[in-house]
Amino acid sequence: MDNRQEMKEWYDGYLFGKTEIYNSWSALNYVKKLLNDDHFQAVSFWANTSSNDLVKTYIEYATMTMKEEFEKLINDQSIIKKIVPELTYREMDFHSIQTMNDNVYSFLLFTGYLKIKSKVDNDHPYTYELVIPNKEVKYIYEDIFMKWFESYQRKRDSSFIEALIQEDVMKANRLLQDVLQQSISYYDNYENLYHGFMVGFLKANGYTVQSNKKSGYGRFDIALIIECKHLSSIKELRKDSAKASEQIIRQKYIEGLIEEGYEHIIGYGISFYKNNAL
Repeated sequence: MDNRQEMKEWYDGYLFGKTEIYNSWSALNYVKKLLNDDHFQAVSFWANTSSNDLVKTYIEYATMTMKEEFEKLINDQSIIKKIVPELTYREMDFHSIQTMNDNVYSFLLFTGYLKIKSKVDNDHPYTYELVIPNKEVKYIYEDIFMKWFESYQRKRDSSFIEALIQEDVMKANRLLQDVLQQSISYYDNYENLYHGFMVGFLKANGYTVQSNKKSGYGRFDIALIIECKHLSSIKELRKDSAKASEQIIRQKYIEGLIEEGYEHIIGYGISFYKNNAL
């Protein structure tokens, strides 16, 4: 990629009136790196600065509606928001984040984490279509969210695994559903995504995971045993979880593990659709 185009995609995106502005700190750092390394690829120089702490707080304490709006932004979509031009820092106390609503987006706009794409004509004079300005800022959103989500998930790992061992299907499903609902689904919805998600869920609590190991006449997804299915419609969630369980029986996954010396084996079929599981 041409260096000028790469720099534009990563560090441009701001407007002062009609004047196009780059993030000067990041642009200068990018040029400095290129002078020492012709093959240097753009990174987020802004990612580890202290100003990201407030964005992190907003994601941690966000309502479900706000999480859905963050999902749109990370998916390169826009959101329509009323902006508060006279906003003060004191009004951004995160303890009142449940009632902040547009204040959050006003702050993110004023600090460069969002930009105005267009003005929206309605009864409110300060209503705008907002987007993430560039790849550097998008990386910040993704990185902060993933760190929060991994922390959120770890707090529920042991309870989920204990529910599986105790064969408490209802509790395990509630815990898994809770974690999925808290996620932002900007990832591609492929079966191997959920496979990796379940592997991480188990590994995070110190359990040994044998993923896609050959057993019986086929390959199981995770040795505890869990067979994951990804659906294109939520209507088939229950039916396909039953199919996943039947596959464990049909492919003789359990018999294969018994032959290897395992004595206590529990099999589960789990189907996924976006942020839903059963």
